[in-house]
Amino acid sequence: MPTDKRQRQKAGRAVRTEVARKEASRRDNIRRLKRFGFFVGTVLAVLLIAGILQRVGQGRLPAGYQQFREQPTACGGKTPDPVVVQEFSAPQHQSDIGPTASPLARLQTSCGEVLVRLDPTSSPKTVESFVFLARSGFYDGTAFHRLSKGFLIQGGDQQADGQGGPGYVIPDEFPTGDFIYARGVVAMDNRGRSTTGSQFFIVITDDAKLAPTFNVLGTVEGPQQALAGIAAVPVAGETPLETIYLESVVIEVAG
Repeated sequence: MPTDKRQRQKAGRAVRTEVARKEASRRDNIRRLKRFGFFVGTVLAVLLIAGILQRVGQGRLPAGYQQFREQPTACGGKTPDPVVVQEFSAPQHQSDIGPTASPLARLQTSCGEVLVRLDPTSSPKTVESFVFLARSGFYDGTAFHRLSKGFLIQGGDQQADGQGGPGYVIPDEFPTGDFIYARGVVAMDNRGRSTTGSQFFIVITDDAKLAPTFNVLGTVEGPQQALAGIAAVPVAGETPLETIYLESVVIEVAG
């Protein structure tokens, strides 16, 4: 018969075996919980990032432009797709826009089409940049953010607050000192020398009485109905209360 000592040793081994089994089980449970926690954490992180990206995607339109999106469209036009925000380090060379070219820009607006004859002879870098941006879709869906009654219409800013640009500036190509910014002249806006970017304006008065410090892009050839419709849009100060979209710009080069 086993002695008491052997029985105690056997019982001790059983106890130690059970303790070891429980400890191993506890460690397995901890590892499973850690793996589950890591999985849950990863899923939550993915969902969180997706939610953030979705909110960013929904809110990535510039604030000034978003305000125009919330207004009715001018002239009973349809609201186009919103701008695709773009930025460039420099304009790409346009091989078909030389000094002897006579490109035509078809500006499709909410109030109709405006035809602009571009002038690469007087402003080669200005025209090349405008053509590059037009062909890149930079102007598509932008809003004319400024309408100064009896003065000018201004657009070409994806931010629609007068502060936006393409990410680069182009050289000053100012006209001669006696140049008159007359009705139909299309010129680039700036904030001083060496600041010309993508914004442009169309003169809607006989003489805007501006100093010759704005690169001339070209001249409106017609038709006049669109400009008349734009000029009639109600404003608060110089801000249109109905959004005048520049839906697209198509460049045509003869030959």
